[in-house]
This record gives sequence, structure tokens and C-alpha cells, in this order.
Amino acid sequence: MTKEENAKRIERLKNIVLNMPDKPGSYQFYDADHTIIYVGKAKRLKQRVSSYFHKEVDRFKTKVLVSKIEDISYTVVNTEEDALLLENSLIKKYNPRYNVLLKDGKTYPSICVTNEYLPRVFKTRQINKRFGTFFGPYSHTGSMFAVLELIHKLYKPRTCRMVITKEGIEQGKYKPCLEYHIHNCKAPCCGKQSLEDYQAAIAQAREILKGNTRELSKHIYEEMQKKAAELKFEEAEELKQKYILIENFCAKSEVVSHTITDVDVFSIIDDEAQRTAFINYIHVKNGSVNQSFTFEYKRKLDETDQELLLTAIPEIRERFQSHAKEIIVPFEMEWQLSGATFFVPQRGDKKHLLELGEMNCKQYKFDRLKQAEKLNPEQKQTRLMKELQQKLHLEKLPYQIECFDNSNISGTDAVAGCIVFKGMKPSKKDYRKYNIKTVVGPDDYASMQEVVRRRYSRMVEEGSALPDLIITDGGLGQMSVVREVVEGELGLNIPIAGLAKDDHHRTNELLFGNPPQTIALKTDSELFHILTQIQDEVHRYAIQFHRDKRSKHALHSALDEIPGIGPATRDKLLKTFKSVKRIREATLEELAEAVGIAKAKAITEHFSQKSGSENTH
Repeated sequence: MTKEENAKRIERLKNIVLNMPDKPGSYQFYDADHTIIYVGKAKRLKQRVSSYFHKEVDRFKTKVLVSKIEDISYTVVNTEEDALLLENSLIKKYNPRYNVLLKDGKTYPSICVTNEYLPRVFKTRQINKRFGTFFGPYSHTGSMFAVLELIHKLYKPRTCRMVITKEGIEQGKYKPCLEYHIHNCKAPCCGKQSLEDYQAAIAQAREILKGNTRELSKHIYEEMQKKAAELKFEEAEELKQKYILIENFCAKSEVVSHTITDVDVFSIIDDEAQRTAFINYIHVKNGSVNQSFTFEYKRKLDETDQELLLTAIPEIRERFQSHAKEIIVPFEMEWQLSGATFFVPQRGDKKHLLELGEMNCKQYKFDRLKQAEKLNPEQKQTRLMKELQQKLHLEKLPYQIECFDNSNISGTDAVAGCIVFKGMKPSKKDYRKYNIKTVVGPDDYASMQEVVRRRYSRMVEEGSALPDLIITDGGLGQMSVVREVVEGELGLNIPIAGLAKDDHHRTNELLFGNPPQTIALKTDSELFHILTQIQDEVHRYAIQFHRDKRSKHALHSALDEIPGIGPATRDKLLKTFKSVKRIREATLEELAEAVGIAKAKAITEHFSQKSGSENTH
């Protein structure tokens, strides 16, 4: 499309907008094929739609949408709520490309109460509203099975799939099945339970599914008292058992105050990339949470949290058939719903409900992330590398990370180790050990500089890939001495970070920058755990190398003192007896079998003289 053609298109669309009324309604954008690509809602149509054609539109995705618009239509309604509901129905019908996408949990089960002559109550994943009334979906199947178990214990609805008719019952077509004989069904199909009694039981089951357990419990208690006053003790006992079952169920599901009778609660959190939002819906009836479900919404036009909630609330309330007059939300809403009010709690039980919803959102987000990373382990590594890159503002993704540590005792047998992590996993084939050559005495800074100098000088000479990040085990001092070599002497541009410990020798902060700044990290985060893993690994590697060197040095010195015992004999002895202690304790015959009688005598004489000398002292 040429500039002239585009200018004509914009002018034509602006003329359409000029004729739009300033009333509530829904608007639709069409592309060149006259396909609806976006459906929106507005309290004032003309004002809202004209905003898309302002020069100062700063959202890139919105600019892309506007570039695709070829025609505009709109529908005027009476109220804000009608505009919301109309937008919702049009999105469902046309599934426009640029509208928020609900990634629905259609695999979650619901509970169905059928429309049959003798209704059944069961779980299902197939939703067909012509077949019955559906309650759910239930994201937590444990709570769904708890409700089903309660209903089956209380009312014993039939579980058979037989088509039962009034005429069939009157003609005696049906016979009691096993479920009747084991007291799981009262056999209404044979007339052993009256239709009125069965329908009353199903009506009460519906009340439980709606969350009206407190009212039902009160009603059953009153009936129980009435039967007892009439001296109908068997019926009173049966009602008592039902009352106890409902009370126990209520006690398990009770989380809020009895004063909260009927409210909807909506919470929202975003993923790190701000591309997906997680919206949790909680319905509280008579002090009990009877529904909790989290939905995942995919942003298409960088919608704000308020815009997402405005889209989600009517849709979710319609899905769960909620008519609660109070809707708890985390922030003020510009729109209003007729018959309901938005409320932002600051404290108390309602604030607790909002926090509960947010906790459910975070758990759902965490579960989805773990599920995705289980299918693709590299996704987790990439996520952690990106998180570290963002924290430190690095130019490159920190794929290769190297860390150094020294180990010595009073400067003796001084060594150092370098470990390498690639893609947030240890690359052990790239680990390197260093004997300190130029430093005398316990000087950790000088030892660190020697090792860093040797490593990166060689890597430059060989043309090897340099690391994307160096982590020093220590605070400002270690960082500065490493920087002197890497940047000052070698002229290399490698980012350097430091892991510092507190007085209790626990890692408590990450340092980065010049001058170094403390980078905020949660100690229970995955990134923090990876960094401490790197720190622990370099400690382990350096200390193990130092122990091996010290042990080897001790072995060699003990056997090298024996006249006539050379390196070959020494190695043969160690291979046979494994340690100096076992060589010392071996008999002459055992030693002679390994190295011959002459050398065996020399060994036993040497250790006996040494033992006598120690005893004298």
C-alpha cells in the first residue's frame, strides 16, 4: 500500500468515527477480507475509537492493528454492562485475531445434574447444557470428589445409565440392582423411593453445588428438631446423620467469616514477559469458598491488567452462573456492572480472600512453568540465563560462567580450581586445576591473580572462547584483584560478579558493577540456588584437589625415607596395601610376597626404628 493509499484509508476511517455516537457500545474492526480482527467496548464509542487514530499512539501492537483496519462497524447499547456482555459474546462468536485469547482449561472436570426424569449427579468433562445443569469446572479435583462424596452419602442418587420413564415405573419394568442391595441407592426406579422424595434430595444436592451448605444445614437441623418433637426418632436420627455430614464438610471448606454471604473475588498476576496474565476467580457463599479457578489470558495488544479483568469478569461470571452483588478486585475499576459493585478491600477477611486468589494465581503460574520445563528442560536453563542477564544488565546471555577458588593450609600445598558452567549446568570436562607457582605464603589475592592470569592468557593465545561471566568467590577484594588482571593487564572485556557471605558464612548477596553494587536476589529463588551451587562446586573442587595433593605428598614422604625403596617399589606397595598405615602394619611375609625379602626387611626395620624413636619422645 502506497503512502497516498494509506492516507486515503485513514481519512475514510476517521470519517466513520466522526459519525459515531458518544454512547456505550461495542465496535468491530475489519481487515481487507472483511474479517473481524478486533472487537472492543466503550463507554463512549466516538471518543474511544478515535483514540486509535491519534498520532501519539505509543503501543507498537496497536499500530500494527490500525494498519490492518479497512472498515469499522459498531453497536449501540443502553448501559456499560451491556457493552461488556456484547463484546464478550462477539469475541466468543468470531474469535478475532487481535483480541485477548483465553487459554481455557477445558480438560478440567465439572459436575453435571441431568435433566432426566430421575436426575443423576456425576463428574464429566463434556459440557452440553441441553443435557443438564453443570457446576464447575473444578481446577482442584480433590474438592470436586469431596462434594460428590457428600452428595452420594447424603442423598444416594442413582448411578445407573438406564433410561427411566414414569410409564416404565408404573408398569413395573425395572428391578432393584446391586446398588440398592448394598444401600447406595433407594431404588426410585421400582417405586421404593417416591418421586417427590427423590426430587427433594436432588434439589438439596443442587444447593450444595451452589455453595448454600450453611442454609441447607440450618434447614436439616430444624427438620431434625421437628421430627424429634413428633417422637419420630428414626427419621430424626437419619436427619442427624445428614446434619453431621454437612457440618463436617463445611468445617473442612471454611476459610472466611460467616458474615461474607455471597461475593466474587478476582485476582490477577502477570508472567515475567508481560505476555500472559493469570486471573483467579473465587466464589464465596455463606462463609465458604465453593469455587476457585484460574484462567490464563494471552495478551494480543499489550492490554493492561484492568482491561483484562474487564474482559474476564463478565465471561467468568456467566460461565459460573454467578449473580453475586459484590465483586472484590485488586484495584479500582472504571466500568460498572448493573446489579453488582466493585470493592477494593484494604484489610480484613476480604483482603485475605484477595491474597488467597493471588496465591492461587502464582501457584498456577508456577505449575504451568514446571510443566513446560519438564517437557523442555532447556527452557528452564534459558529462563535462568535471561533472568541473570536482566539482573546484571549484561550485553550477552551468560551461557559460559567461570568461577575460581584457592585452597591452602598456611600457604603449603597451595592450589586453585576453576569450574565452568555452560547453560547453567556444570561442564566438568572444562574444569581446571592449578598449582600455585609464584606466590609464597598464604596470599589469596596474589594466588587468585596468578591463576586468572594463567588461564586467560592461555585462552587468548589458543583462541578459545572466553567466558560470558566470571564469578569470584568473595566480596569487593576478590572482584578488584580479578579485574586488575582481566581488564588492566589483559585488556579483556569480561563481566565480573562477586558472591559475598555474611558473618555466619552464608551467601547473602551478589555484587556487580564498577563500583560494585548489591544486586537484589531472593534467597529462595531458583537463580540464587544456581549461584550458590556454582559457589559450592568450586569450593568442593579446590578443596578436593588440595586434599589429594596433600595426601599424595604425605604418602611419598613416608616411603621415600626408606633406603632402597624407589618410585617403582613405592607405587607397587601402595597398589597392594592401599595406604602407608597398612604397609606399616603388614607382616614380613606379606611384604616379602609383594616386593621380595630384602626390601621387606628394609621396610620393617625402618618402621620399627621410627616407632621406637616416637616412643622414646
